[in-house]
Amino acid sequence: MTQVDARMAGQSLASKGLYQLVRTLVEVICRVWNRVTVDGKEHLPRTGPYILAPVHRSNIDTPYASVVSPRRRLRFMGKDSLWKHRWAAWFLSAVGGFPVTRGTADREALERCLDVLAHGEPLVVFPEGTRQHGPLITPLFEGAAWLSVKTGAPIVPLGIGGSERVQPKGSKMVWPRKVHLIVGEPMYPPAGLTGKAARQASKQMTAELHEELQRLFDLARLRARA
Repeated sequence: MTQVDARMAGQSLASKGLYQLVRTLVEVICRVWNRVTVDGKEHLPRTGPYILAPVHRSNIDTPYASVVSPRRRLRFMGKDSLWKHRWAAWFLSAVGGFPVTRGTADREALERCLDVLAHGEPLVVFPEGTRQHGPLITPLFEGAAWLSVKTGAPIVPLGIGGSERVQPKGSKMVWPRKVHLIVGEPMYPPAGLTGKAARQASKQMTAELHEELQRLFDLARLRARA
């Protein structure tokens, strides 16, 4: 399935209905099994693109992230091998996924992300990259900030507390422990920057995002244990 095909699949009425159904089921399971609670939903932009930047401590951070946005479909990257079967391609695209070739340059992934944001859709980017462990936010990749500066889309930081206790790295079990999410205020990039100024702005936004994610993560972990 091509990038255009994937986007068109995600825009059909049937796929939108499927997305809402799947998201609702995910939310019910999360709220019942993990007693998921959310603070700060009012910080999510109601229109236009934005970049949701969650803390990453578990494989199930992706479905948790979908819980914060009941009205708008969130878009996620996935390895392109998952799209090799037509039915899987349609389903994954319908529920917000889009393919990225594993092992290729990051530039391709960024171009796909730019395409999503150009069509006014919210995009999920884990700025820590792969799953991490422990209470400290690791050094962030600059991809989220670069996309923000490039497109003008704000970054919305998301603290996820408790997911590492629900499914630690390497575990197949999903434990019934509380999870708390905190949506931070949008971080807007400076407008009209190019070249060296844009790169410097990306570095500055990344540093500010790191600080805010740590604050939200600390608070979310405390509330998950309350």
